[in-house]
Amino acid sequence: MPTRNRLKEIFDSSKTVDFDDSSKFILFSDCHRGDNSWSDDFAHNEKLFFHALNHYYNEGFTYIEIGDGDELWESKKFEEIRKAHSHIFWIMRKFHKDDRLFLIWGNHNIVWKNQKYIEKNLFKYYDERKRCIKPLFDGIEIHEGLILRHSNMEKKIFLFHGHQGDLMCDRLWRLSRFFVRHLWKHLQLLGIKDPTSPAKNFKKRREVERKIIDWVKSSKRTVICGHTHRPVFPNEGEPAYFNTGSCVHPRCITGIEIENGEIMLIKWWVKPKKDGALYVEREILMGPKKLQSFISKIS
Repeated sequence: MPTRNRLKEIFDSSKTVDFDDSSKFILFSDCHRGDNSWSDDFAHNEKLFFHALNHYYNEGFTYIEIGDGDELWESKKFEEIRKAHSHIFWIMRKFHKDDRLFLIWGNHNIVWKNQKYIEKNLFKYYDERKRCIKPLFDGIEIHEGLILRHSNMEKKIFLFHGHQGDLMCDRLWRLSRFFVRHLWKHLQLLGIKDPTSPAKNFKKRREVERKIIDWVKSSKRTVICGHTHRPVFPNEGEPAYFNTGSCVHPRCITGIEIENGEIMLIKWWVKPKKDGALYVEREILMGPKKLQSFISKIS
């Protein structure tokens, strides 16, 4: 199915979340939380991510994860991921208990589109220390897309992962998962990059972005995606295509904040002081810009 048809299909069926200038959102994607093995790309940024989420929780933000949060192509069992990064799920549960957590599935955690799988794996977990079943994200619904609607400006922002329309990552995801799980995962040790991934294949990345940007132009929508791992923040007058980047960059994690009716691209990284001491810093990469400059009217 052409990308434009897939995106219209998702847009028409997406849940709408109303917000205003008092709302605060942090959007991350592509965490690829793994099992803490040698192939877990999230492990080296785990402490950065935990610190960032604690900051956003304490500051009253709502956390929206735009796909590929869990690496369920390389890892067969979610329980292994939950155990490996239990403190990450602990802080995410705090967001969930406060109704400040929204999850979108991507191609690497596409299994979350199955409600029975969600109920079995995400609603509860077994606490080995206390030897009892405890709630995790009880009652959660995971989406393919979400629409943020500004209640005062009558505007919409469309959120989805970004793999839609990519044949190997969308319709043929089971075949791609097979190759990643049984071939590319092991070839990573030899420095061989997965050619099916837009994050590691420049031509594929450009093609994915071109298709989405073409839809943004024709539909006059504003979108925020992930998938390619490349942070994007358009200038005024350019197509309103934003990308959060990822949480598996070599030295940082990137995301998008929405606050006070403004949007900005940020990163968290470990920065050295003059005396050599290391500390975690949040840095604004682009923005802030007024949402009114970018987002489209309701249609």
